[in-house]
Parts: sequence; structure tokens; C-alpha cells
Amino acid sequence: MVIGARSGAPEPDGEPSGNADGRHAEDGDALRASESDAAEESDSEASAGAKKAPKQRSFWKELPILVGIALILALVIKTFFVQAFSIPSGSMENTLQVGDRVLVDKLTPWFGSEPERGEVVVFKDPGGWLNDEPAQRSNNAFVRGVQDVFSFIGLMPSSDEKDLIKRVIAVGGDTVECQGSGPVKVNGIALDEPYIFPGNTPCGEKPFGPVKVPDGRIWVMGDHRANSLDSRFHMDQPGGGTVPVGNVVGRAFVVAWPIGDWATLPVPDTFDQKGLAAGGPLAPTLAGAALAVPAVWWVRKRRR
Repeated sequence: MVIGARSGAPEPDGEPSGNADGRHAEDGDALRASESDAAEESDSEASAGAKKAPKQRSFWKELPILVGIALILALVIKTFFVQAFSIPSGSMENTLQVGDRVLVDKLTPWFGSEPERGEVVVFKDPGGWLNDEPAQRSNNAFVRGVQDVFSFIGLMPSSDEKDLIKRVIAVGGDTVECQGSGPVKVNGIALDEPYIFPGNTPCGEKPFGPVKVPDGRIWVMGDHRANSLDSRFHMDQPGGGTVPVGNVVGRAFVVAWPIGDWATLPVPDTFDQKGLAAGGPLAPTLAGAALAVPAVWWVRKRRR
């Protein structure tokens, strides 16, 4: 009897010795081949993706698009929201100086807002106010072209548009007057006007009134009363010196330039006085009478 060392499970019949090791080697070769193919496919896809990726546009090609968008936004803002205006004269000193740039609110009028007493407003010439004022145009054609483009989009004041800027003193339904050296009175209430140019009188040597302001119109005056051709000087024209509300471009709410003149333009406290509204002193009495009539009628009916 021959006794041999045990080597594990017997090999299947008909299978050559070392077949398991050979099978494992073949599987490894197939795995490596598969990994190689996958890597080649991945490299191929990456290469194809790189070819399909759009080329980034250069800054100089994008610049005209950005400029175009900026100009469109500026035009929209100028048309519907805010516009800059330049102060050409001293009629509003010392509130506004010659050369100041003010920002004008053009949005609220779109929602039915109308000028109120004390506001500084920009308005279009109602006719005859600026006939003697020549347009401030440059002699250089190129400069004129640049100014026209910039004024169109609201980045620069227009030299052709005849706009004025004054303070609203009275609105439709008000009675305004200024006798002797003043003060200006609205519906019988005297105005304390600290914004008037130092040394000027409220009437500015041009007494007027009383004037009843028609509905839908406003009475305007410059803060520099001795240097302002405002409503006082156009009473012989249609409207009696008043300005149609429809001519108002908007309210100036801030001095934006130069930086040293920066300031807001609020409504002065003098226009918050009680009774300033048209018919103000009689309003409580009339309201009380209107309420008393039905009350008396109701009491008498209850007693019957």
C-alpha cells in the first residue's frame, strides 16, 4: 500500500491539472482588457465633449451687447422713473444753484399723483414763458450729436427741451395773493417762506392777486423772487399765469450733483399749516352742517 500526502479535493475527471490556475489567469486578462476598453471609451467621450463645448465669447464681442442693454435700461428709467435735469439760471437760488443737477421723480404721476403746495417741480413751457431764451447748443457737430444721444437716454440734460423749474405755491381751487411787500397768502393764510433768497421780499417787487387758481392748474414761483419770471409775470397770457398739471414732468426730490451741493428737496413746514387747503376755515363748519341736517331729521322722525 502506498500512502500519499493529501492535497485537498480530488480533481474532476477529464480536467487537466492546473486548470483552475489557468482559468483565473484568463479571467484577469479579460478584466484588464475590459478596463482598458472602458478607459479608451471614456477618453473618447471626453475628447468628443471637449470638441462639442462652445467656445467662450471674448470680452470685446460681449461689450456691445452689454452697452446696448445698459442703454435700454437707461432709456426705460428716464422715461418712466427718474430723469436728471440741469439748472440753467438763478431763479431758484439759494435752494438750487446754477449748474446743479437734480433728479426728478417721473413715476408717481403715472399713478395719478398731482403736484402739491411747496414741491419743487419741473414743467414744460405752457407757452410764451421761454420764447426769448435761446437753446444752448454747441457749435461742434460731434458734441451736439453726443449730447443728443445722451439726452435721449437721460444721461444728459437736453438743450432743446424748454423745461422750467419752480416751487408750487398754490394748486387748483386755491386763492393766492401777495400785496405790498408780502407775505404771500394762500386761502388767506400767510406763508412763512425761509427758502426765499436773502434780501428778497415775498412779492419780489411784483405784487399780484388775489388770483383764483383754476382746477387742474398750479401757481408757481421761484425762490429768488427778484430774479424769477414765474406765474406773476405771465398773468396776461392764457391761464392767467397758471401752469397746466399735464405740463408737469415730475417733482425734483434731490440735488445729485455736484457732490458739494447734495441735498434733498422736502416740502417746507409752512405748507403744513392748518386751514391752508382751499376753504379750509369753513370746511369743519360745512361738514358739521352736512351731518346735522340728517341727524335733526332722524330725531324729529323718532318723536312722532
